[in-house]
This record gives sequence, C-alpha cells and structure tokens, in this order.
Amino acid sequence: MTDTKVWLVTGAGRGMGVDIAQAALAAGYRLVATARDAANVVAAVGDHADLLAVSLDITDTASIDAAVHEAIDRFGRIDVLVNNAGNFQAGYFEEITPEQFRAQIETNFFGPLNVTRAVLPVMRRQRSGQIVTITSTAGIVSGAFGSAYGASKFALEGWTESLREEVEQFGIQVTAVEPGFFRTELLVEGSSTLWSDLSIDDYSDTASTIEAWKSMNGKQSGDPAKLAASLVKVIELDEAPARWVAGADAVEAVKQKGQALIEQADAHLDLSTGLDHPDHAS
Repeated sequence: MTDTKVWLVTGAGRGMGVDIAQAALAAGYRLVATARDAANVVAAVGDHADLLAVSLDITDTASIDAAVHEAIDRFGRIDVLVNNAGNFQAGYFEEITPEQFRAQIETNFFGPLNVTRAVLPVMRRQRSGQIVTITSTAGIVSGAFGSAYGASKFALEGWTESLREEVEQFGIQVTAVEPGFFRTELLVEGSSTLWSDLSIDDYSDTASTIEAWKSMNGKQSGDPAKLAASLVKVIELDEAPARWVAGADAVEAVKQKGQALIEQADAHLDLSTGLDHPDHAS
C-alpha cells in the first residue's frame, strides 16, 4: 500500500475510456478499470502492476457493488471516480421507441448514478475524493436527431451541479466534463451508437441523416489521448472546476449557448418581470 491515489474508471474497455485509463497509469496512479467484460480492459489497456481490471455493468447494481468491493480489497480506497461509460441513441424523437428512450436514460443517466451511489460511502469515510462525470457538449447544447442523448446528458448536468454542493462538506469534489467531437468509437454502429427503430414518412431525411452521422466516424477533430492527458491535469488541480469544457468546438458551442441564454432571458422583460405577488416585499 502506498499514498498513490486510486482511480476507478468505467467504460475502460474501448473508446475514450481506454485513453483515460492509460493516462492515469502513465501519471503513476493505481487504477481500477471496468467494462462489461474485464478481459476487454486487459486487451485494450494492457497488463500493468497497478491495474485491476474488473467486470462492471453500470445498469446492474449487484455487479457495481461487487466491483467496488473488489477495488477496496485490492487497494483499500477509491480517490477518483471517472464516470465514462455510456452510449449514443440517435434519431428523431418520434422515431425513437419509448423502450429505446428509456434505455438511453437508464444507461447514460442512471448508470453513473448507480456507480456513484456505490462509491460515495467510501469517499465519505475517507472524507476525500473526486467524482468526474463525462457528459457531453450535448449536455449543454442539444439538437435535432439527439433528443434522447441530449436528455440523458442534460440530466447528468443537473445532477452533477446538485451533487457538487451536497458532498463538498465531506471533502469530495465534483466535476462535469463536456467533450466536443473526439475520434472515439462513439459513432461506431453496434458498438456505442444505436439508431431509431421506427420510421415515419414525414421525417424523409432520416436515412441521409444517419449516413451523415456515420460518415463522421474517424474524422472527428478531437484527439482522445490529448483529452485524457489534459483530464489528468484537471483532476490534479487543487480546486476542481464545476465544469471542464473539452475541445475548441465544445468551447465555442458552450459560449454561444451562454450568450443565447442571456438573449433569451432579456427578450421579453416586459412579460418576464413584474410578476411578484402583491404581498411580496421587494
């Protein structure tokens, strides 16, 4: 046992999770790296003395509890949790089945909540820890063909904001990370991306929109290895930021959304203000 911090990273068997896991090990941290099948972690990340690869399904609380117990048995503590696992349910809202929409929320929203719920008691006992949740630029700026994904990521943003205030009293810091487009497996069909099951004639451009999304795979501007290296530095800051916006495209999109919100708040001040109850003291 050493004083070296212990990271737990979900979704470390493919995509950005692999880069985050490798960056944590390269920085000298001990690592619990999880995936639905632990063998995928070892295959992707490689063997390492400070690596514990564990099978974990973020939608299965029993597997989460087992993984956390295994982490504690091996390393004795968990200092950094990186909620990374997730997927992308693409499609127009009307063409996404209720079951698909619920599955998106179950994975992308309740999944990180499940893992965090299992890890928080460990961090509270330690009176220290850091929870980092990978949301998305889509958690700030959603758009057409991304209603289910955007809803799941917006939910994560709201939860993260509240959680940050709730657990700071225990010495636990909370950060949301909003990546832009990075060259990961997110757009690989059958891997991390799911397409809508329904077909409605009025949405005549569905097929071409799907092809447009597919064509982006492998051409995204962001380098996930660079994101992972920078994420290590963000986590090492003395004071964790509430948000870390990752990628020049993400920074621009979030800035534009911030300005749009200000303009929308100011747009109808004559209707928005002067609504206090007569009994309310100014």
